[in-house]
Amino acid sequence: MDASDKFLRFAAECESMAKFTRSAESRATWSGLAERWIRCAQLVERQSAALQRDKLAKRHQQPSQGRQGIRFVENRQSPSHA
Repeated sequence: MDASDKFLRFAAECESMAKFTRSAESRATWSGLAERWIRCAQLVERQSAALQRDKLAKRHQQPSQGRQGIRFVENRQSPSHA
C-alpha cells in the first residue's frame, strides 16, 4: 500500500469518527483532519506523477553534446613526406 492510499484510509477513518461523535466541536475536528489527510494524499500523488514525468523525460533526452561532437580524424601521411 502506497502513502497516498494510507492517507486516504486515514481520511476515511476520520470521516467515520466525525459521523459517530455527538459533539459538534469534535465532528468539526474530525472532519478537518479528514480534509487534511485527503490533501496529503493529493500532494503525494502530484509529487509521484511529477517524478514519473521527470524519469520519462530523462529517458527520452538526446545523448549529451560531448558524444555528438566527437570527430574521428584519420592519421594519414601527406604525399610530400612519403
